[in-house]
Amino acid sequence: MTPAELVSALNWRYATKSFDPNKSLSDDAWQALLDSLVLAPSSFGLQPWKFIVVSDPEIRERLRENSWGQAQVTDADKLVVFTSRTDMTPEDIQRWVNRLAEVQDQAPEDLKGYAGIVEGFCQRMSPEARHNWNIRQTYIALGQFMASAAAIGVDTCPLEGIDPSGYDHELGLAGSGYATCVACAVGYRTEDDKSAARPKARYVQSDVISER
Repeated sequence: MTPAELVSALNWRYATKSFDPNKSLSDDAWQALLDSLVLAPSSFGLQPWKFIVVSDPEIRERLRENSWGQAQVTDADKLVVFTSRTDMTPEDIQRWVNRLAEVQDQAPEDLKGYAGIVEGFCQRMSPEARHNWNIRQTYIALGQFMASAAAIGVDTCPLEGIDPSGYDHELGLAGSGYATCVACAVGYRTEDDKSAARPKARYVQSDVISER
């Protein structure tokens, strides 16, 4: 992808309001988007999230009721619910350190100093602050997911107009250590979605980017 192609894809994307329920992603396109979630960056690499792909039509109907009736929840080919860890415990950190050691062919004991730095950073925050930090990390994954979708010509719509507690109930998240923070509908726009034809309104570069 050239720089011009990237900018073109980002100009092409918008928060799709009307999805064509008869259009589906190819297996390759969907796997690439799943990979974009797995590869999303996070602070210290902790990945304080789980992404729930909701395919059951009945569950999606109930989630729509917890989304102010937004049709994207049921009409889009895919629906991904982004959940964040409600805390970040020493056990969470050790689990990540174990995985890091496995991938990098090290002994977990060799990463003891690193684990101590991460744990010290996390323990300076309250549980509520850690949860909010995890939510902010999860939005990084959402951004990468949406940009990746645009790059391969797939439409998305981030959904914050939802009742997170209602989603948690429908998805059985109570006691799981995870809670809903945002959802994203994925698929292809209908030809008559008026939002697609609206000019993209953004501040000019000099209003939002400065140099020192």
